[in-house]
Amino acid sequence: MKVVYSPDLTRHDPAAEIWVGVRIVGTEVARRVELVAAATEAQGHQLVAPRSVTAAELEAVHDPGLVEFLRTAWSRWQESGYPREPGQDRVVPYVFPLYSFSSGRPPRRPASLAALAGLYAFDTMTLIGPGSWEAIEAAASCAVTAVDLVVAGEQVAFAAVRPPGHHAGRDFYGGSCYLNSSAIAASRLVAPMGEPVSVIDLDAHHGNGTQQIFYRRADVRYGSVHIDPAAGYFPHFLGFADERGEGPGEGSNLNVPIPPGTGDREWLSAVGQLRDLAEGSRAIVVSLGVDAWSGDPESPLEVTHDGYRTAGTLLGEMGLPTVIVLEGGYDLAEIAALTTSFLEGFLGASSTGPSG
Repeated sequence: MKVVYSPDLTRHDPAAEIWVGVRIVGTEVARRVELVAAATEAQGHQLVAPRSVTAAELEAVHDPGLVEFLRTAWSRWQESGYPREPGQDRVVPYVFPLYSFSSGRPPRRPASLAALAGLYAFDTMTLIGPGSWEAIEAAASCAVTAVDLVVAGEQVAFAAVRPPGHHAGRDFYGGSCYLNSSAIAASRLVAPMGEPVSVIDLDAHHGNGTQQIFYRRADVRYGSVHIDPAAGYFPHFLGFADERGEGPGEGSNLNVPIPPGTGDREWLSAVGQLRDLAEGSRAIVVSLGVDAWSGDPESPLEVTHDGYRTAGTLLGEMGLPTVIVLEGGYDLAEIAALTTSFLEGFLGASSTGPSG
C-alpha cells in the first residue's frame, strides 16, 4: 500500500489549547503523524510524497475567504503586533459573531485580525502559529495525492496526515481542524469514480465539518459513529441521530451516537450501519480516527486493537476503491499500533475481494 506523507505535516505547532479561558497543553502534536508514518513504513508500505493541492481543489470544498485567512493568518498576526502586545504568540479569536448577533444578516468583515479569526473559528482551542499553514496545506496535498493513486488504479491509499480535518466546514475551522482533508478527498473522487462516494467516519467525535459540507448533497454520503454529544462531548451541538440531510441530501447523512464506555461489540455494530449506508457507492473515504481506543485521553470509549482490526475487515470486504485519511488519536504509545491494526484488517479483507 502507498502511504502519502510529507515532513511538512510536522511544522504545525499550536503549542497549547485555550480551554474555558485557560491555556492548557494540547494533544494534537507532530509526533502523532511521525509515529504513524514510521510504523507503516516498517510494515513494508511505501511512503510517497504528495503533489501540491490546487486552489480549485480546496475551493471545491472550502470558502476562498477561509483558505486565504488560514494562509495569511500567522504573518498578519505578527505584523499586527499581537505577539508583543498583549503577548499572545498564537492566532486566537476573542469575539464570535453569533447568528442572532446580526439579526440573521451576514456579519460584516471586521478590520481587526483578532475579530476576523472569530469570523472563521468556532472555538478558542484551535491555534495558528509558525508553520501552521504549511502543515495544513500539506495535509490537503496528501489527501488529493491519495485520491490520484486510487483513480490511477490503486485499490487503497492512505493519507497519513495531521492536523486532522473532519471538524472543519466550508467556512469555519475548529476542533484542532483547519481544512477538511477527508471532504477534499471525497469531493475530488466524485467525478472520476462516479457517484455516490461515501465518507465513513470512525473518529470518536462527530465530524460536524464533513456533515456540513455534504448535508445538502446526494453525491457524497456521510456516516459517523461517535460519542453521544448529548452526554456532554464535543462538538456538543451536532452529531445527533435525527440529522439525516436536507434537500437532495436527505437520507444521505447517518449519525450513530454511542454512550460513554461503549466497547467493541456495540461500536462494530455501528460500523456495520455505516457500511450499509455506503452500499452502492463507487468509492469510499475512511476518516480514520483511532481515539475511540480505550486508553485515549480525549475519549471515554472502550474500543480495542481487535475492534479496529475488525472494523478494517468490515470495510475492506466491501472491495471498493478507498482513500483512508488519518484523523484523531492522541495516545502516543498506541496510535501507530491502532492505525496498523485497522490497516491490517482492511488489507487482509480487500485482498480477497468483495464480501456478500
